[in-house]
Amino acid sequence: MPTEQGTPPPAHRTAVILVAAGSGTRLGYGIPKALVPLAGRSLLEHALDGLATGCPDARVIVVLPEGNAELEGICSRHRSRPVTCTGGATRNDSVRAGLARLEPGTEFVLVHDAARALTPPAVFERVADALSAGAEAVIPVLPVIDTIKSVQPASAGIGEGIVSSTVDRAVLRAVQTPQGFNAASLAAAHAAVSSWKPERAEKVTDDAMLMEMNGITVFTVHGSALGLKVTTKMDLLLAEALVANGYEDEA
Repeated sequence: MPTEQGTPPPAHRTAVILVAAGSGTRLGYGIPKALVPLAGRSLLEHALDGLATGCPDARVIVVLPEGNAELEGICSRHRSRPVTCTGGATRNDSVRAGLARLEPGTEFVLVHDAARALTPPAVFERVADALSAGAEAVIPVLPVIDTIKSVQPASAGIGEGIVSSTVDRAVLRAVQTPQGFNAASLAAAHAAVSSWKPERAEKVTDDAMLMEMNGITVFTVHGSALGLKVTTKMDLLLAEALVANGYEDEA
């Protein structure tokens, strides 16, 4: 994001947008997902701790549900001293809200999910290193260990579908966050979405896909099994077990 003539450089070269506006319906707590407790502390607090260690010099922007005083309070007390803004109806809307809070001249931006609350600092560092080395977009990934089938609807009334092919898992990767980008390029890609037809825009599942659709090469770095996304009750049970057993990053 270029600095206007006469504008001083930003205080932070890198910003982290922490998306924490999800409802968490599948966890069954009846509260925003970022407030769901994990080992006695909220998912948001765990996520803020990880990025504060992994990106200590970054400006932190937390995207929250509208009007939640408890989440605002967590942010105001955290050592990372984040700024906050209100999310939108979709994840893409929430990311755009975060982008609107970037300081002029910010060079890099990392987009992270509060639901990946145990992501180790080393993953943030690997993403940041790739950006510094010249990547315009970079994502942490893990190899896919399950056999993956391509399935079509069944027409014979037997089962739910029929296998059309088996995908070569050697070329597949499971994608995590934080995803890192050149700030100006990501802002331009999000601005372009506003002119797309809704059916095209709705196919975008993450920011890296948005960059792909705008012709930008996306690089990968090694992620971490600890970067699991807490979406279901089983995910939360696994995260609780990891914390209880003093989890450590495996690489």
